[in-house]
Amino acid sequence: MGMYIGIGRKARKCFGFDDVALVPGSLTINPDEVDISWEMAGRRFEVPIIASAMDGVVDVRFAVELGKLGGFAVLNLEGVQTRFEDPGEVLDRIAAANPEQSTHLLQQIYSEPIKKKLIGRRIEEIIAGGAPAVVSAIPQRAAEFGSLAAEAGCDIFVVQSTVISVEHESSAYESLDFSKFNADMHGCGIPVMVGNTTTYEVTYALMEAGADGIFCGVGPGAACTTRGVLGIGVPQITTTVDCAFARDRFYKMTGRYVPIVTDGGMRVGGDICKAFAAGADAVMIGSPFAKAHEAPGRGYHWGMATPHANLPRGTRVHVGQNASLEQILFGPAELDDGSQNLIGALRTSMGNVGAHNILEMQNTEIIIAPAIQTEGKLLQKAQRIGMAK
Repeated sequence: MGMYIGIGRKARKCFGFDDVALVPGSLTINPDEVDISWEMAGRRFEVPIIASAMDGVVDVRFAVELGKLGGFAVLNLEGVQTRFEDPGEVLDRIAAANPEQSTHLLQQIYSEPIKKKLIGRRIEEIIAGGAPAVVSAIPQRAAEFGSLAAEAGCDIFVVQSTVISVEHESSAYESLDFSKFNADMHGCGIPVMVGNTTTYEVTYALMEAGADGIFCGVGPGAACTTRGVLGIGVPQITTTVDCAFARDRFYKMTGRYVPIVTDGGMRVGGDICKAFAAGADAVMIGSPFAKAHEAPGRGYHWGMATPHANLPRGTRVHVGQNASLEQILFGPAELDDGSQNLIGALRTSMGNVGAHNILEMQNTEIIIAPAIQTEGKLLQKAQRIGMAK
């Protein structure tokens, strides 16, 4: 299905968060009585919101704080936390750089070699803080870093790249054998989450290779420029629906349920609610958490590909720090833009559509409604324009 974009060529229409809305249910539920927990490889988490593996978002302190609140954060094993004994000084330099210098500075900083001893140390520090130790690496380093992380006792290992695939060709380096890697990590009792993808086919193949969770989304993040630089990406509603269909098909065929995590592009509570309605079991966010006082970015946020030596696909963005992590998740909200009390927004939305739990939320009726952002909002738009001036 699709529409012609030229002679003999069709394109499929896809949808993002601003294109759709959720339909209220015939049953409504007290928001305090809905269940927002989710499960991954037999482990249950009370908060279905994961913090992105970005250096402006997650360090040891942040991971510990989010773990105490019922969720988990992913620490990037290829970031400043494992390149520098004292990452605080480096983060100060990044925050102080002017916009023209920032990308070049990041490229310099990330040319510092990774110190393998710091991988185990950071994991041990998170565990000592009483939080789940969840860490990530790109496929090329997953086998080596996965072994080190397992020795240190990590709880979950994440393999992430801009675009992931089970089959990868390269004459310059050895490709990761996902089936073998997943089996090795499972032998250590460590679940493996994999990303990122946007398609049914790759999602299903990753599940067949033994992945315990799949991140879906390419290029939607606030600090990511992949869509502009490379021209690739699929809007997040369509991405989530397609990947969730693979999850449901795989479960029907095998009896193994592999959760889908919508990763990126969610600015406010409403976007998060739409992601769950599209089929997500959990969501991963970066820039909303980068605004927390506990975030290590000092009010700045940048993507993992920003410091790429030859082709940066991200930019350092200023998001400010205006609330505690607890306030961003649970309120009370001091702003009316939907960026605070994300859990409260999810609970209220679930109550209004009549969903007792995340599984029922995934069956919410979705309508195509691009006017949802502007209909009747003339005064709000005028007020925001005035505030911007």
